[in-house]
Amino acid sequence: YVPDASRSVSVATQLVGDGKAGFVTERREEYQAIRTRMENRQPRARTLSYEEAVSRRPTLDWASYEPPRPSFIGTRVLADFPLAELVDTIDWTPFFITWELAGKFPAILEDAVVGAQAKELYSDARAMLERIVEERLLTANATFGFWPAARSGDDDIAVYADEDRSQVIATLHHLRQQVEKPGGKPNLSLADYIAPADSGKADYIGGFCVTTGHGVDELAAAFEAEHDDYSSIMLKALADRLAESFAEHMHRLVRTELWGYQPDESLSNDDLIRERYRGIRPAPGYPACPDHTEKATLFALLEASANTGVELSDNYAMSPASSVSGFYYSHPEAKYFAVGKIGRDQLEDIAARKGESVAAMERWLRPNLDY
Repeated sequence: YVPDASRSVSVATQLVGDGKAGFVTERREEYQAIRTRMENRQPRARTLSYEEAVSRRPTLDWASYEPPRPSFIGTRVLADFPLAELVDTIDWTPFFITWELAGKFPAILEDAVVGAQAKELYSDARAMLERIVEERLLTANATFGFWPAARSGDDDIAVYADEDRSQVIATLHHLRQQVEKPGGKPNLSLADYIAPADSGKADYIGGFCVTTGHGVDELAAAFEAEHDDYSSIMLKALADRLAESFAEHMHRLVRTELWGYQPDESLSNDDLIRERYRGIRPAPGYPACPDHTEKATLFALLEASANTGVELSDNYAMSPASSVSGFYYSHPEAKYFAVGKIGRDQLEDIAARKGESVAAMERWLRPNLDY
């Protein structure tokens, strides 16, 4: 298990190579240190009852807020998107993490310890990236959409077919932070950022799925057949960076044109990386929405597999791997957060809301359980 997907290639490479024994030894020592640290840690914050956590939701002023309306309702598709348009919004820092070089880009290129290696790696990456773009070695596809929506109950979001808002075509089920927050800070849920059904406000939610992974497996296999593992790993790392850049590019297009709630936005790439924009694009499986099963609902809304060629495995992994999917929220107070640990009462509640067994939801949410 790796906490960041950008490390998966380097870790897997070590596990199948000559360095496996040393890697395993290092991990055993590392985890012994973690166990010791955990035994000596201070008591963590109290877990609230789910009912109390709900009572501590943020208070948003829906009366004076007018939700922006998207430019269309339903889904759209971008097929074979120009890769050249994604180069400028690449976040290079995770690329170096893939190769286990610590440091932020571009400062890492001048680092006293790893600078020379980072420069060489970056030069190789730019050369391969130029080839990928010029020879169109990868294919970038996207689907995205917007739907009328309203908060339903405490932590659900009803998604409607059209502006009539009489036909619910999907329900999104979210989790709420349940650990007591210091200083009276609210316990957040993604459902908080959609206007409740009784607010009198017509709100919306968006969704997307992008991929730059079509063509990766075939080209990587060709490199590996020539015993060029370096180029294979480089290709996969760049495909991941392009997919994340595609997600960034699409989100900016959503903010400035397609949803249009920030038409005059003018942010640098560094501003985008630091998330200095209005709205969020949380993804199922990530801290604000740790339930991977919500990906199935998102894919159904978008008809993502038919529109982009991205498939979901039985464990909700996306294939091709260089793919990104998530939701769009436009509320100006929406922010990224981590749900963290939840109690059995909330686990039972979301199981009931989703029509799943407690055991099934325990399986999917095991890292978040506080029992």
